[in-house]
Amino acid sequence: MKMKRMVLLLLSLVLVAGMFTACSSPKVEDVDTPLVEDNKQNDDVTESITEFGVTINEDTVSFIDGRGQEVTINKNPQRAVVLYNSFLEVWMDNGGSVVGKLEPSVGQEEIAGVEDAEIVGKLGAISVEKVISVEPDLIIVNSTQKSQLELIPSFEGVGIPVIAIDYVGLDDYLTITRLFTALNEREDLFKSNALDIVEEIDNILSVIPEEKEHKVLLIMASAKSVSVRDSSSYVGMMLEDLNTINIADNSDGALGTQNFSMEKILEEDPDFIFVQTTGSDMEATLDRLKEDAESNPAWASLSAVKNDRYIILPKDMYMFKANLRYAEAYENLATIIYPELFQ
Repeated sequence: MKMKRMVLLLLSLVLVAGMFTACSSPKVEDVDTPLVEDNKQNDDVTESITEFGVTINEDTVSFIDGRGQEVTINKNPQRAVVLYNSFLEVWMDNGGSVVGKLEPSVGQEEIAGVEDAEIVGKLGAISVEKVISVEPDLIIVNSTQKSQLELIPSFEGVGIPVIAIDYVGLDDYLTITRLFTALNEREDLFKSNALDIVEEIDNILSVIPEEKEHKVLLIMASAKSVSVRDSSSYVGMMLEDLNTINIADNSDGALGTQNFSMEKILEEDPDFIFVQTTGSDMEATLDRLKEDAESNPAWASLSAVKNDRYIILPKDMYMFKANLRYAEAYENLATIIYPELFQ
């Protein structure tokens, strides 16, 4: 989903208002019934609030997870295991602690505060036995990875609560941050780690021209393949918010995760070409990019290439999730696309 300027602003205002409301004393109205009866009724009512689809109760937090199931988790887990490093960073940023983690991905920095956590595997090769052996009271998995979803019955079968999370773009980050700050009872961090970031991004988007003039091509490159991402992808969402035209969106399948049509690229002639790189062998990735794209004699004729707008994006913010650096990620792209507005 797109994070348009008005939506961002309204979310900020609504959530700030909601936080103040939740923290303030309930207003007492004049009523005809005795005050003693009111107090008895209030004793039986537990106040809850719902923000970003997360319902926060006195002792528990509920939400619909990436499986489409409603899950209710007790607050203040002390022995969490997080099986996706982008989640792990958000969990630690929002007051969490862990006893189990995965090996860092190649090129990903070690996350502060997890040095003593047990390594229970690596992405795509998780040891169920090691996870269970650290006696977790909560396991957080990535719902977009089939291999992780297949592990859930083994964990829930021995009574361990599991959260399956879907994380694509900024909207998901805000939901996850709300969930994690609620679980760890760190309401103070929700403003700095979510609402303040939304405000910074809104300030960036507020000066972006409404007219969509710039065409962009977003490439995903690895040592094995070169493909294209549309506006539903992580970086694609940011580029859409910056009012660009992603040429893959209306390519009738010629450009996508399975297709890389040079003919279509030449026809559309994008103003900017952005490249996300994945995998451990950067040299092999660049060789594949050269073989599949740059070696074509027509590649040099593209406007983006001729105008030095063919850009390989840094992995730390554009392959791995930006998280606390979301505003920086937006501003970097905005500066490239609209240099006259961001000096």
